Formats: sequence, C-alpha cells, structure tokens
Amino acid sequence: MNHYLLTYHLAPDYLERRPVHRAEHLTLAWEAAERGELLLGGAVEDPVDAALLLFAGEGPEAAEAFAKSDPYVKNGLVERWTVRRWNTVVGEIAANPVRP
Repeated sequence: MNHYLLTYHLAPDYLERRPVHRAEHLTLAWEAAERGELLLGGAVEDPVDAALLLFAGEGPEAAEAFAKSDPYVKNGLVERWTVRRWNTVVGEIAANPVRP
C-alpha cells in the first residue's frame, strides 16, 4: 500500500462559491473514506488557497478518479490539481516505515 497526496490549488473565490457544492463534495469524500481510499482531507488556512487529500492505494488511480469526479473541480473551484506519491516513513500508518 502506498500513499498519494492530492493537492488542490483553489480559486480566489473558493470560499464564496463552496456552499453550493459542499454537500456533494463531502458525500464523495466520505464515500472514498469508507472504501479506505481517502485517509484525510481538508483545506489549509491563512490563506485558504489549497486543499490536501491523502489517499492510500497501490497506484494513484483512486486519487485521480476522485479529482475528476469532484464537483469542486468540475465547477472551477479548483484551478488545478496534482497527484504525487508520498513516501511516508514515520507514523503508525506509514506506508514504508523506517526506524533508526
């Protein structure tokens, strides 16, 4: 199992436009979490200009599929997104634990 970090770069008017799409976005996110694909997700603050979503899987497909179906992406609240493998090495759920 590997970790993949989905990074959203948010539109300047994200907070104003979010309420219309939030319930659908959160439903999609909680469904991914219940399947064990999405481990954590949320926007960063001060300023709210990005969001980070941590996925688990053998490949990046779950994270990519999530972004492509997300109403935030479809409706332009996300200006661009990327998925990158994150080589987690420390912590209880690290994909590749390394100890001294």
